[in-house]
Amino acid sequence: MEVIFLGTGTSQGVPMIACDCKVCTSDDPRDSRTRTSVHVIMDDLHIQVDAGPEFRMQCLREKIKRLDLFILTHGHSDHVAGMDDLRRFCDLLGGAALPVYSTAEGMARLAVIFPYAIGERPVAPGYAAFRLNEMPVSPGKLELPQGTIEAVLLPHGTVLTLGLVFTERGSGKKFVYYTDCKTVPQSAIDLARGADAVVLDGLRPTPHPSHMSIEEALIVARQIDAPQTYLTHLTHVVGHAEWTARMPLKVALAYDGLRLTL
Repeated sequence: MEVIFLGTGTSQGVPMIACDCKVCTSDDPRDSRTRTSVHVIMDDLHIQVDAGPEFRMQCLREKIKRLDLFILTHGHSDHVAGMDDLRRFCDLLGGAALPVYSTAEGMARLAVIFPYAIGERPVAPGYAAFRLNEMPVSPGKLELPQGTIEAVLLPHGTVLTLGLVFTERGSGKKFVYYTDCKTVPQSAIDLARGADAVVLDGLRPTPHPSHMSIEEALIVARQIDAPQTYLTHLTHVVGHAEWTARMPLKVALAYDGLRLTL
């Protein structure tokens, strides 16, 4: 299983507009963060999770040339705004609709933003087409020839986010992706145990009403106790080098372009 972090930043991105703080002006490339998304390759099945405003540039940067399945964790702008650029992957599928999985909230949001793209075929060559499916939530799972994707609902302000657990059939490797959440319920912690790598929302040092703080994320990381945990969706108050030095054993900060091979 391979995991590519396309973006690890917040809805404002880093550097932020009109900000001259030490992180926004940093020379460390790991402090330059586009909106959060991840690309998972599971036994040669290419799965994209979320697509923010920089999705096109992320794909070019990381040389993403194939996409078989898309998962939208929730309908907030920093996760959905780049989905029109999925049109190129529909072209590469021969003009077929791309399977898209989300919550009921996510699907309703897509129907409002992209009404021209909902259907089995593009309305014209070169357009996007999304075949919408409600993601089964644990104890249900998405069974695929390449493995399974289990989902659990995570509280995130007024919406629920899909927390995702990927298990590759060929290798047995397990990857957990819990972004954009205020808490991780016990059922989600239990589902994540035994993972080879875990990603957690860790917005900033201070509390936030709909995201976990770094300390809240570290508590969850200790409960799951994976061999390696990464924090994502980081704001401009989190300098990569400074906060990497503060992280406990088995926890690190994710950064744009990070690649994991499990």
